Amino acid sequence: HLPLTDGNRITLLDAPGAYQAMLDAIDNANESIYLATYIFGNDAAGKPLADALASAVARGVKVRVLVDGVGALYSLPSVVWRLRRGKVPVERFLYSLAPWRMPYLNLRNHRKFMVVDRRYGFTGGMNIRAGYIQQPPKITDLHAGIEGPVVGQLLRSFAADWYFTSGELLDTSYRGPAWLGSVQSRGISAGPDADFDKRRMTLLAAIGSAESRIRIVTPYFVPDLTLLATLQLALLKGVRVQIVVPRKNNLRLVHWASLHALRWLVAEGAELYLSPPPFDHSKVMTVDQHWVMLGSGNWDARSLRLNFEFDLECYGEALAEQIDEALDERIALSQRLDQAGFRQMAPWRRVRNALAHMMEPYL
Repeated sequence: HLPLTDGNRITLLDAPGAYQAMLDAIDNANESIYLATYIFGNDAAGKPLADALASAVARGVKVRVLVDGVGALYSLPSVVWRLRRGKVPVERFLYSLAPWRMPYLNLRNHRKFMVVDRRYGFTGGMNIRAGYIQQPPKITDLHAGIEGPVVGQLLRSFAADWYFTSGELLDTSYRGPAWLGSVQSRGISAGPDADFDKRRMTLLAAIGSAESRIRIVTPYFVPDLTLLATLQLALLKGVRVQIVVPRKNNLRLVHWASLHALRWLVAEGAELYLSPPPFDHSKVMTVDQHWVMLGSGNWDARSLRLNFEFDLECYGEALAEQIDEALDERIALSQRLDQAGFRQMAPWRRVRNALAHMMEPYL
């Protein structure tokens, strides 16, 4: 129910650039800062950001921070306590150790965005963790700085999650200019609630309308049979499909299941590239050099059915060209795995991959 908005400017950022831009935006905020993230580490990345948020509170800025209940536990002690010591209003999404709330354990808020002064936004795949900014980095990612009316849709998504968690209503009115760039954009807010299947339908529509090329970059590629079949149909009509996944994954079971699914697509003509370290956590898709989707969502059951995700759908040839150029560089460094490579794979590995793929609904 969110309209496609005109007049947006989207600035692509790598993880270190995004982290610094977010710090600068916090330091320059005058009115409000709304931040949602899955993981907020209590580490070399999280501590300076938490301190910057506390400084913003001290100078009178309205700050609200939402961290996923499970994601907050990736660092112990949790950064939540550091934020609260700095008087930063912070909530944990569906956080509970009570056994009667265990059915909600899998319903995670995987969204990652920040809105400053109700006019500047950031979104993408980056968590707040030291691995992104250390040298050399352990993780790479794609984030985006956002200006224009679509920032209002980030505001709306954050306000809904914040109200659900805290009961506080926030002002969702966009305060920036109506026209800042040439990108048409829309927020895809998906989750196992009223937004169920929005992201899947968007992916199916994009694949079905492709005429020349589809490019997918994701750390976790275990799509369901519907998405697999739609990609196969695109290949049958002559669309070039390129998929880039990490050569070494941080989740072995997901990696094995992914290879099993990818084997069938490669047999149909898809191009599979295994990217070298550092671990690429980016989630981006381009279609026909003019359509882009980037954000927090992966190509697995957890992102498609259980997680609350936020992705940005963009129409703009210049933006798509910029992303495609970055993907060209990534592909040039990657190892292609073709049918011959799958045939040379040891039989026990193929069996292992098939068994892992049987767990697709739970990955």
